[in-house]
Order: sequence, then C-alpha cells, then structure tokens
Amino acid sequence: MTEDRPGWARRITREREARGWSQAEAVRALRVHSPDALPAEGNMLRQWKRWEAGEVMPSGFYRQIIAATFGTVTHSMFPVAPKRDPDSELLAAAGMDTLELVSRLQRSDVDEATLNGLRVTADALCLDYPHKPPEQLLIEGRAWLRRMSEYRGQRITLKQHREVLVQAAWVALLVACVEYDTGNRQGAETTRQGALSLGEEADHAEIQGWAHEIRAWMNLTGGDYHGVIAAAQAGTDAAPHHSVAVQLAAQEAKAWSRIGDRRMTEVALDRGRRLLDAMPYPENIGHHFVVDPTKFDFYAMDCYRQLAEDKMAGHLAEEVLRASTDFDGAERAPMRNTEARITLGVIAARQGDIDQAVHYGERALTESRRSLPSLAMVSRDLARVLKERYPAEQATENYLDQLRTVVGNLARNRHP
Repeated sequence: MTEDRPGWARRITREREARGWSQAEAVRALRVHSPDALPAEGNMLRQWKRWEAGEVMPSGFYRQIIAATFGTVTHSMFPVAPKRDPDSELLAAAGMDTLELVSRLQRSDVDEATLNGLRVTADALCLDYPHKPPEQLLIEGRAWLRRMSEYRGQRITLKQHREVLVQAAWVALLVACVEYDTGNRQGAETTRQGALSLGEEADHAEIQGWAHEIRAWMNLTGGDYHGVIAAAQAGTDAAPHHSVAVQLAAQEAKAWSRIGDRRMTEVALDRGRRLLDAMPYPENIGHHFVVDPTKFDFYAMDCYRQLAEDKMAGHLAEEVLRASTDFDGAERAPMRNTEARITLGVIAARQGDIDQAVHYGERALTESRRSLPSLAMVSRDLARVLKERYPAEQATENYLDQLRTVVGNLARNRHP
C-alpha cells in the first residue's frame, strides 16, 4: 500500500495493525460500535479496503464509529485544519495594538473594544504557553494581572466588572501552570486558589473546572492519586459540560492507571472520549485551556505505558509525535512530544534496547520548554525500568545522574 495516501487512511491501517486485526476483523469490531445496522459483510469489507487505500473518505457517520472502534476521538483520526491566525487577532478583533490597549487601561477608557482587547490578550498569552520561555510568560502574565487588578477599582458596569474578573482568572490559571512548570508549587497553588476565587465570584463554571484540573495535575505529579480523583470529581461537578471535563477524566484515568486498576482506567478514558467526541471541533486548538482532539491520544498513551501495554503505548506515542510535529520538523507541542519520547524509551528498555532507551530519555531531559514536575514524573518511569533491568550498566548510571540534576532543580525551586 502506497504511503502517498491521506493521513487518515494511514492512521486507520496503523490502528488496525497495532491491534493485530485483519481487515475482516476490523469490520466485525466496527459493527460492535455502530448504533445502526451496517451493510453485508462483503460490502463492508470492500468499503474498508477503500478507506485504507485512501480512495474515499468515510462519511461523518462512519468516521465517528471508526474512531470509537479504535478508542479515540473523531477529530484525532480525521483532523480539521486550523482556522485562526492568532498573530493578527488583537489588531483585527479589538482594533488596537497592545500599546494602545495599555494606554486605555491607564486612562480608564472603558468600551467594548477595550474589553475585547483584554480577551484577545489573555488568549494570546495562553497560545504562547507551549513555546515561549516560562520566565518570559511569567513576567508578561503577572504584568497583565497587575493591570487588570488596577482596572477592577475603576468605575465600571457590573457586566464590565465580570468581564475583567473572567479575563484575570484566565491569566491567573496560566500563571499557575507556568509557576508549577518551573517547580514553584507553593506559588502555583496560591495563584490557582486566586483563579478559583475569581471564577467563583464571576460565576464562571469553566474557570472553576480548570482550577480543579490544575489541582488534579499537581496531585498526579506529587503521587497523591486519590487526591487526583477527588479533584477531578470536584472539577467535573463544577463544569460537567465544558471541555475541561475531558481533561479531568484524563487525569482521573492517569491516576487509576498508576493505582493499577485497569478497569477504572478504561472507564475514565471512555468517559472522556465520549465527552470530547460529542463536542464541536474547537476553533482555537492552540489555546492552553482548549482540549484539542489530538490530545486524547496523549492521555491514553500515558495510561497504557503505566499498564505496560507496550504495543498500544508505542503506537500512540508515534501518533502523538506525528500530530505534534510540522512537516518541517517544528514541534507544535514540545512537552507532549517529550513525554511521547520517554514512552518510547520505556518500551525500548522493556524490550532490551538500553541504548535507544537512554537516547530517548536524555533527549527529553535536555528539551528547553518543559514542565519540571511532569518531566520528573514520567522520567522516573524510565529510571525505574533501567534500574530494574540494567542496574550495572554505565548508561543507566549516566542517565540517573542527569535525572537527579533535574529533580534537584525541582526541589530547589519548590523552596526558593
């Protein structure tokens, strides 16, 4: 089969082969996930062959049940091209540049354009999260929080007051994430609580949900898995119909996989998958607080690595790398790619290839944009396998030395 097929056609083939299914077996699995009766076996098998060959794209009905058959979401298997150009949105949407927006804030010149400028500025900061150096993000995020806190004291309407609260809360959530990325757990928790308070004051369910999600993430990287489940439930109760509920389900699944409960892991993953597949495709997939469909494979990858389902974990790691890397090699989601490489390293170590395992592990430790707690958590998975299987190898000791340096930096940042 040629490799000039569409990406979705190649993905169908890879998913089928990862499970060891023939095309006929894949068709039988498809029937299990279909809410309606499907055509006769021979007709469906011919159709499946056409899909894998890339001759015809499945209809919307079939795209959804193909994704469900393979345990993922529709828009992860059948991506939608992004529609937004964030670089020009501030000027286009608000009719002003950043300098003018700051000037208006200082003059208390309140109108809809000014508030819209605040919205777009908050979005722009969240779009910068995957790539911008964390120190720079913290400087910019905190500066905007100071400006917005001063703005709250001006004479504005109740509607305008709520809008300022909402945008300040989004920026506070981002700052909390970046503070935690750099290892400042105490600062991150304080900022997270502030964002939660703003969300409650503004009666904004989604912000409250994300504040609980950050808590779940902090608990996960800290090893408090039952705390993850409790935070995920609190967030779901606050925002059951927003995309944050998908990420909360994913955090819960990650916790269950580390507890070792495969059934509850699958239940949480399936709940998240169903929620995400029922939602419209997001416009702003680069926004840190938007759950884009391709991220679901990243969630599942982590869980299958924990459950030692190496074939599925490796397949999903390759899908994460493929979805998060542009044709020219530029990485759209470097922190996801880092965890995907560590996953491949864990699998290589389990399969006896220490050189490849250490190669993946060392590359992950040297990435410039990283989340220290998450990196330390997943790197310990690789360290554990290396110590168990290759305790006397120099390559193991060299990797462990590098990991100790990263963990040491994390500990120092926690106690500045």
